[in-house]
Amino acid sequence: MNFLAKPLKPLAALVATTALLLGQSAVAVDDNVAKQIKAKLAASNPSASFGEVRESAMPGLYEVDINGGNVLFVSKDGGHFIAGDLFEVTPQRVVNLSEQRRGKSRAKVMDSQSLDDMIVFSPKGETKAHIYVFTDVDCGYCRKLHDDVPELNRRGIEVRYLAFPRAGLNSVGYRKVATAWCADDPNKTLTDLKNRKNVPLKVCRDNPVAAQYKLGNESIDVRGTPTIVMEDGTVVPGYVPPETLAKALGI
Repeated sequence: MNFLAKPLKPLAALVATTALLLGQSAVAVDDNVAKQIKAKLAASNPSASFGEVRESAMPGLYEVDINGGNVLFVSKDGGHFIAGDLFEVTPQRVVNLSEQRRGKSRAKVMDSQSLDDMIVFSPKGETKAHIYVFTDVDCGYCRKLHDDVPELNRRGIEVRYLAFPRAGLNSVGYRKVATAWCADDPNKTLTDLKNRKNVPLKVCRDNPVAAQYKLGNESIDVRGTPTIVMEDGTVVPGYVPPETLAKALGI
């Protein structure tokens, strides 16, 4: 029985963008209730990994973490559950509370990654904000976003690249992007590859590309490149102009 393979996407980009603006407090539940819920779920799916049990924003339902990232909404006796996103309706907007929680989790995951394993383009002056970008060297919109890096830096935005070869780890795309990460000058080599210059391919051992590819697939749910992860954990798929990114970052 597969409870939930991947979280559902937000209803609209607006929902995903605004989901992190409102807080959601988690309330611990009685140990006996938590044990009952987890025992009932585990009996039906012993291979799943169940985490914290919390009261949800909807009275009568409890949140249960499953498989390290997804959430089930479960009845008190553990006999019924809902797999999907929970939304809050306010007079001003619809807020995706599930995406809010995922965003907080993504932010923690990204903050825990080593900058030494990324290719970073930093502003010459004050760094006002940063974005993470999962990138490939062959996609057109990755090149378009990379062309904007000087403007992003001028606005005080640091660009932190992580590798995500779209064709997988056994592809020429992997060898290309790994070449940038293995180069003596990764920033210049990545730029040359994105500009379609003839760069000899050289893949070193112990490069971080495979680990970043796994991170994108399993923790961030990257489905294409470029994928931008904002400081608050909001995921923005595809190309976004510098002025839009700056506004979203509060610059």
